[in-house]
Amino acid sequence: MSFVLGRGDRDSGPVGHLGRYRALDGTSGAPLYCDLDGPHAVTIVGKRGYGKSYTMGVLAEELAKIAGLAPVIIDPMGAFETLAEPNTAVERDDEIPATVINDPTVKPTALDPRSWCGLLGLSPEQGAGGLVWQAAQQSSTIAEMRTRIDDTDAPLVDKRAARNHLRLADTWDVFDATGLEAADLAGPEITIIDISGLESAPMNAVCRGVAEALYRARVTETIARLPWLLLDEAHTFFSGVAEPALERILTRGRAPGVSLVAATQRPSAVPELCLSQSDLLFAHRLTAQSDLEALAASQPTYMNGSLADADRLPDAPGEVVVVDDSTETVHAVQIRTRETAHGGDSPQASDIEV
Repeated sequence: MSFVLGRGDRDSGPVGHLGRYRALDGTSGAPLYCDLDGPHAVTIVGKRGYGKSYTMGVLAEELAKIAGLAPVIIDPMGAFETLAEPNTAVERDDEIPATVINDPTVKPTALDPRSWCGLLGLSPEQGAGGLVWQAAQQSSTIAEMRTRIDDTDAPLVDKRAARNHLRLADTWDVFDATGLEAADLAGPEITIIDISGLESAPMNAVCRGVAEALYRARVTETIARLPWLLLDEAHTFFSGVAEPALERILTRGRAPGVSLVAATQRPSAVPELCLSQSDLLFAHRLTAQSDLEALAASQPTYMNGSLADADRLPDAPGEVVVVDDSTETVHAVQIRTRETAHGGDSPQASDIEV
């Protein structure tokens, strides 16, 4: 006897193996699967060291096994490159297909004029921000934006400020007119976009460009596979210029078939929309009161008890409580062993030979 999370009223289609039910005495029960046929919004929460990133890696492995899907991971910590490496501790017949993009770039046009102003910390209503707004409306490269600003009759101080801000954005090396397109990300393998060397602003720019590209491509049906966008440290992106694109996927992604997986150790730092729009919530151990309150505020009425109760959430790594809004059920689960190496562990002094 097995159960498929997120299946709703569908009775067939591809699924992914996530783990097994966790009995009260600690033993393993029946296998548990996740629906991978339709689009989903998934939130994974948990404090550091309790399996949040590990669970997302397991889900990514299962996504890569389905021919009609295109899993894309935004990796701000460099923890998922190991998906492209075999785990010698696990025997299997085939490898998990994965590719890593180490120096990602996106098109400047992926950001609308308001987002350009937000990215640069400028007010769009006046001065340098107004110049950037106007230039972004008419340009496809940062060089073109600077030229259009130079050609205006605006005050010299405003033009200088606008050019300096754009020069800073150019030094991030994440904008290119030939940057990533949806077709580059729509293969059957896991595409890992490593942005671990970037600061928050350029990280957000890349995330915004990728999210926009995938969503638009499915709306216009220019890619066939259904994309799954997986975000680690999701609170970093919901507080930056990537937020509008992510919220669009959460609220409108179902129709074009775009899924979002948001993993965070700080559920109190992501918008309530992220939790309320998720049809699958994976809750590992949390202890911060603000995070527990955020979960409790968003939990459905059909749950008995509260996720804010100290004894409701699991207390061991790899254990998780799953709230499935599609079937209005709650499950205690032990996540299965990764088929690829896990890269999210912290280094230990005892492992260093000097």
